Amino acid sequence: MIKKLEEAHHQLLQAEKMASIGQLAAGVAHEINNPIGFVGSNMGTLREYVQSLLDLIAAYESHEADMEASIRQRMSGLRAQIDLSYLRQDIPNLVSESIDGIERVRKIVQDLKDFSHVDEAQWQWADLRCGLDSTLNIVQNEIKYVAEVVKHYGDIPDVECMPSQLNQVFMNLLVNAAHAMHERRGKITVTVGSALPESVFVEIADEGHGIAPENLKRIFDPFFTTKAVGKGTGLGLSLSYGIVKKHGGQITVESQPGAGTVFRIALPVRQPERRPD
Repeated sequence: MIKKLEEAHHQLLQAEKMASIGQLAAGVAHEINNPIGFVGSNMGTLREYVQSLLDLIAAYESHEADMEASIRQRMSGLRAQIDLSYLRQDIPNLVSESIDGIERVRKIVQDLKDFSHVDEAQWQWADLRCGLDSTLNIVQNEIKYVAEVVKHYGDIPDVECMPSQLNQVFMNLLVNAAHAMHERRGKITVTVGSALPESVFVEIADEGHGIAPENLKRIFDPFFTTKAVGKGTGLGLSLSYGIVKKHGGQITVESQPGAGTVFRIALPVRQPERRPD
């Protein structure tokens, strides 16, 4: 009983920590959103101003033959000094790249908000594919150096769920898949589909080192981890298991040492009854 209480206490602490991280992420996203908004607007206006200036320069150039020889010579020297032909090509590229960068930041900010769902801690209908996409963007830095992500998204209905909690499950599984790669770059495959008319599934498969058979039956136990000391708490999969069960679903795993691991989450489309938070 003491052991079970201790496990429940640590799981509660971990859940509270993730809720705090979600609130922090939402707060940061909100603060970043405002400056990104006016910078993006200013860049759009700057693009129009730059084009107007380039058009004006072109108009002056069209009348260069009407200028006095001394003025033409001075203008020619200045044009060569600033390398006008290069500026004409490079300035629009710089503005376009800056606008693209702002859009990427805006997408990351939106994904942070979608991932945290701080104001949406109730049961609601959500598209799991959107949650996966936002989570993949959040953990991109963990994955991009060790694996390529391949997505196979089928047509699925919206699911009655707590999106922020399922996003936490997706994050745990994706980060674990990335860590399983070690020094060998591989592939992480995310598959979404409908198993039955009233059920959907999410599979996250990696090509990592796999899980030893003797550890498979323990991976959902609280505090069990095969990671080095300081690298893991052993609570990620335990919390994920609890969240999936809370949603009336199942989480299973298949693995072969040296050949990779597949986690499969099956969830009902509709909750049979309203469950307390």
